[in-house]
Amino acid sequence: MLKNKKSLPLLVYYILSLFFMEFILRLNVVGNTGFVSIGLLISFIFSMTLAIVIFLLSSLFQNKTNHILSVVLLIITGLIFSTQFIYNQFFRTFYSFYSAGNVSQIFEFRQDIGTIILNNYYWILLFFLPAFFILLWGKRMFSFDRIRGIYRGLLICLVIIFHITALTTIWFNGKDQNSAYDLYFQTRDPVLSVDRLGMITTMRLDFQRLATGWSPTQTAPDMPTSNPEPIDEPEKEYAEADIEMETDEKENVEKEIEYNMLDIDFDKMLSDGNDDSLNQMHNYFASVEPTAKNEYTGRYEGYNLIFLTAESFAPYAVHEDVTPTLYKMVHEGYNFTDFYVPLWDVSSSDGEYVSLTSLVPKSGIWSFSASANIELPYVMGNQLKELGYNTVAYHNHNYTYYNRDASHPNMGYDYKGIGNGLEISGGWPRSDLEMIQETVPEYIDDEPFHAYYVTVSGHMQYSFAGNNIAYKNKEYVADLPYSEQAKAYLATQIELDKALENMLKQLEEAGIADKTLIVLATDHYPYGLDNSTIDELAGHNVDRTFELYKSPLILYSKDMDPVTIDKPSSNLDIVPTLYNLLGVEYDSRLFMGTDIFSDSSPLVMFRNKSFITD
Repeated sequence: MLKNKKSLPLLVYYILSLFFMEFILRLNVVGNTGFVSIGLLISFIFSMTLAIVIFLLSSLFQNKTNHILSVVLLIITGLIFSTQFIYNQFFRTFYSFYSAGNVSQIFEFRQDIGTIILNNYYWILLFFLPAFFILLWGKRMFSFDRIRGIYRGLLICLVIIFHITALTTIWFNGKDQNSAYDLYFQTRDPVLSVDRLGMITTMRLDFQRLATGWSPTQTAPDMPTSNPEPIDEPEKEYAEADIEMETDEKENVEKEIEYNMLDIDFDKMLSDGNDDSLNQMHNYFASVEPTAKNEYTGRYEGYNLIFLTAESFAPYAVHEDVTPTLYKMVHEGYNFTDFYVPLWDVSSSDGEYVSLTSLVPKSGIWSFSASANIELPYVMGNQLKELGYNTVAYHNHNYTYYNRDASHPNMGYDYKGIGNGLEISGGWPRSDLEMIQETVPEYIDDEPFHAYYVTVSGHMQYSFAGNNIAYKNKEYVADLPYSEQAKAYLATQIELDKALENMLKQLEEAGIADKTLIVLATDHYPYGLDNSTIDELAGHNVDRTFELYKSPLILYSKDMDPVTIDKPSSNLDIVPTLYNLLGVEYDSRLFMGTDIFSDSSPLVMFRNKSFITD
């Protein structure tokens, strides 16, 4: 027993080492303002639990083997913390075990990742400091003898005690939304979870949930057991109304409101179905108030549609002198002044997923990749293809990235990227301009058409040394009064501007510029920029809760009458808005977003359940 007591300093060292790693990560992710919190205490208690487990594992064998094992276990732990740190610096979230299974795709950005490592090497080395110390001086400082008997049993009891203590702390700290309790038992948000539970617990929960097929707890609201009364019943508040219409004679006439609805018999589906989850969904959709058709309904019926998801596009990319085409399309088209593209919690493709499906991405997985295995009849590619449109999609990066080679054909597109038919010269990132020059001739003579683009020229890292596009357009930003990172970012957006200029030129030469609707939204804010650079470009300190995610939504066609829309909206609303403008018959109850031009109450939702209404 006396011999076993000599190992206590090693156990204390493990506890301090794990908490040290949590400390370093929290310092970089949470920052000084939210550092001292109940989350710090909870992460410390859970650190003690894992430290005892590591101690038990590194005391199973003889002295020399145990020493090697302790070094290996601390290296593995340091590797987990350091890679999560790097991932967060790159994607502003943390990877899950699901994402780790697709690590080969992440390493396509190895040059950018290398830059992040070089810029943060001192933090990364700190995560491995406990392993280095025990490797060099461990044998002098600690005993690595094998422990036996009652001492091992006492340590196992301590694991249980500390775990129960942590759960008790979570339990009595409240059960509010986004609380430690909520994140531990009911929901998933890796960024909030690291703050309130610690990285060790966040990773453990993620592994458990992946292994068991766990999904966040959803409480179904109270819903009717069958369809509400048909919408033509007079007592239904939204069924009939008197609206004023201006006629040539300035007379008021009564008109019945029409709704964007399909003939879906939810009652029949309820009676035929035995799945409780599906029945709850049928009840929910049946009770949703549909959006009304309005003065914008069918305004662009029969138009060609070009939709672009623009890499890291942001308000500060719109500059009258630097990006004149973007400026023109924002101010001479439909100008959405309160539009947002929130960042979700798994991959950078989540913003694209929201824009194309009007659905909220599922936490913990790559939603686009998963969507390749289900039917998506109401997305734009499939809907417009049914209406006789030629539907094509392009991406000037590896065509398999994020499994787009499966997801995009499933959405109804004839899809091309680098490696399956799209040839673009140059280094990383590839040129948006070259993509437009090469691809527009493929479909411009086959009307009506719907072309979808995922651009890549705006991708980080934002420097003239490591970014092909930034270097290409360096001369256009050389005299701007900004830092190098800010100039490099604008240089990448110039390539997008040139691409749009070329697109408009080709449409004009083909005589269809006034019959083609161009829509552009970002995939996410440019999180590759330092916060100070974002403030520099914006000209003020940008609010990190909401304003950071504000972005222009471009909706443009030649000779359209400019309109300013100040209603709060997000990329969740793009699909139903376009369907209303194009006169596509759709059921507004089935989308998570709503037609921006309707009289529906606006709702912009964010990853952490913050929201904006009017």
